[in-house]
Amino acid sequence: MAKELMKGNEAVAEAAIRAGVTAYFGYPITPQTELLEYMSRRMPELGRVFVQAESELAAINMVYGAACTGRRVMSSSSSPGVSLMMEGVSYIAGTELPVVLVDVMRGGPGLGNIAPGQGDYNQIVHGGGHGEYRAIVLAPGSVQESVDLTVLAFDLAEKYRSIVVVLSDGSIGQMMEPCELPPMQPLKTKFPDWAVTGSEGRDRRFLSSINLDPAAQERMNFRVMRRWQEIEANEVRYKEYYMEDARFVVIGFGSTGRVALSAVRAARAEGIPVGLIRPVTLNPFPTKAIAQAAQQAEVMLVVEMNNGQMLEDVMLAADGNAMVEFYGRMGGVFMLPEEVLSEICRIAAGGLSTEGHPRDRWLNRSAQKK
Repeated sequence: MAKELMKGNEAVAEAAIRAGVTAYFGYPITPQTELLEYMSRRMPELGRVFVQAESELAAINMVYGAACTGRRVMSSSSSPGVSLMMEGVSYIAGTELPVVLVDVMRGGPGLGNIAPGQGDYNQIVHGGGHGEYRAIVLAPGSVQESVDLTVLAFDLAEKYRSIVVVLSDGSIGQMMEPCELPPMQPLKTKFPDWAVTGSEGRDRRFLSSINLDPAAQERMNFRVMRRWQEIEANEVRYKEYYMEDARFVVIGFGSTGRVALSAVRAARAEGIPVGLIRPVTLNPFPTKAIAQAAQQAEVMLVVEMNNGQMLEDVMLAADGNAMVEFYGRMGGVFMLPEEVLSEICRIAAGGLSTEGHPRDRWLNRSAQKK
């Protein structure tokens, strides 16, 4: 199939349409607004549902209601908008509904700015809403991967009755690259036996996230936990580059992982034995792959456009078997390959301090540069 030159946000929208999304509910916020705008044109053209809600809070509750019908539904937003959605996300998790949410991250906290960031990691990967639930989190590193992971998101959501978040950022959402789009799938005509589709000719069905019986609520939580064990066993995804002889390992996700790959290639050209692990699923996290890499590596360098959020997960996986260093940019400042290359060269030259937390060492180095 021929490739098309598309902006990341629009490619995600078209991928969702071709994956059979029936309804989209959202609210405009930069840097994901093009996704909503694209949906506002294409969904009515195809006779599907598009609603620009009055707020992100309204949008996620519309998603909640539509998901109860068993149809493929989604929303998208950016960091502050996603924060507003968290109550509804928790309700969706409590009702065990399949939903796809796209988060195109920007600099924060607060309203922040419209530049790309990765500060939503903890909110999306480690919870967000209240209660005991986990979302599957997919982190694309290109426009093509955004397309592929959007399609996968709908399949995983239905397979596990789970929320799936495509965690992108402003750089991937705004960049234009050639991508191959999937074939158009027909809309679903058969729905699961839990779906609310009208009770004529059958017993009434009821979906809710409220459960006033503590014992029944606990059974529900155990059920969700067992489902998550299955997800962890079968759905871990990551990319490895130049790991065969790597003494130093860089770990980054999304656009930062892509930047890190350029730096790793440049370091390799200078004879430095460095490799890269780019997590594609942030949840479930590729803990075993990183633990194995820690057995062979002298130093692991975590790079993120935040203050070290994935860093904590890498340190847990490494379990003290390799030294862990950190380099980050914050507030929407985009990380450049030259910066990561400089960190790789610093590490390869030795003389590293082991005092304190990797985040503190990075902060002290940054303060000296400023």
